[in-house]
Amino acid sequence: MKPVVRLAALAALVLAAGCSSYNPLKWVGIMSDPANPPTPLSPIEAKVAPRAAWTASVGKSAGLNLRPAIAGGRVYAASAEGTITVVAEDDGHPLSRIETKKPIGGGLEVADGRIIAGTLKGEVLAYDTSGKALWSAPVAGEVIAPAAVSRNIVVVRTADGRIFAFAAADGKRLWVYQRPTPALLLRSPAGVLALGGDVVAGYPNGKLIALDLEDGKLTWEETVALPRGATELERIADVAGLPVIDGPNVCAAAYQLKVGCFEIATRNVVWSRDLSTSRALATDAKNLYLVDETGAVHALDKKTGASVWKNDKLLYRHLTAPAIFDGKVVVGDLEGFLHVLSTDDGAIIGRLPTDGTQVVSLVPGLSALFAQTAGGALVAVRF
Repeated sequence: MKPVVRLAALAALVLAAGCSSYNPLKWVGIMSDPANPPTPLSPIEAKVAPRAAWTASVGKSAGLNLRPAIAGGRVYAASAEGTITVVAEDDGHPLSRIETKKPIGGGLEVADGRIIAGTLKGEVLAYDTSGKALWSAPVAGEVIAPAAVSRNIVVVRTADGRIFAFAAADGKRLWVYQRPTPALLLRSPAGVLALGGDVVAGYPNGKLIALDLEDGKLTWEETVALPRGATELERIADVAGLPVIDGPNVCAAAYQLKVGCFEIATRNVVWSRDLSTSRALATDAKNLYLVDETGAVHALDKKTGASVWKNDKLLYRHLTAPAIFDGKVVVGDLEGFLHVLSTDDGAIIGRLPTDGTQVVSLVPGLSALFAQTAGGALVAVRF
């Protein structure tokens, strides 16, 4: 086996980058764990009081970034073992369970009365909201990110970077998009965005692309950052976190390199600056928020990219991607704490413990912020 093939095979074992504020390559022994231990928590001046409105048991995540989905007053959450738990959004009352008996790898998407799940065995599963199996489709690759749905088309990305589109009605494959990948790539749970007639995805080598939803043809491509360095490790420049669409602009970040925003119509660079993240970005009316690879939380001005504030009180605590809820920034950490940050200055103004296990995802809803933990808790958080 050629060395480059061995390297690529090893890199394919990297845990989902969004789980950790350490360098993702440490998980496969390519790089060692940083010397810095998780920063101990310090007392805070609480100005908001986050509370757990309810907690439901949904099954363990087994190290995966499982994301719940919210639709029609219900919250849908998956376990790594394949159980889909459905609870009422307002009070967490259990409504139903679906036993797929398949290892679900990337959380759920619920749209048009269908529950869509991807598995680690290379399948896409569709159920109706009563739990009836509608269809399954093979993709010959691990699915570790939630699907996206638009215009009755289900779009799924596999861990090796291929993007598949299926008819939501019957699971018929419509198209597949594939492009060459470098020897090393992050195993990212980012997935894709499907908005209107466009599919937007980040790729290795710092590329951000858009595909036509109907036929999968490349409609535009932009470079977020160019790989640099002498070794394959140094040249990893994957756009690993899920990009965000903000009005006429799309913003994305490349691991080890840059974050920037681009005009969708012209693809001109609005701004770009040196910051590294492998997590999804978040925005509000004024700022773009991200967690860098040390665990520092940043707020950048959306128009200029200028730094508004930086919070470095949670370094190396394996933070989640930031979530915006009720005008605040929230991140979860490896010990199950949720930290509420002010959008004005980044100060930690609230804190809530959950079940003591790592928070793997945060999803804002209308009535609450929903946190899923590695230990299997689904927590509805309100202020």
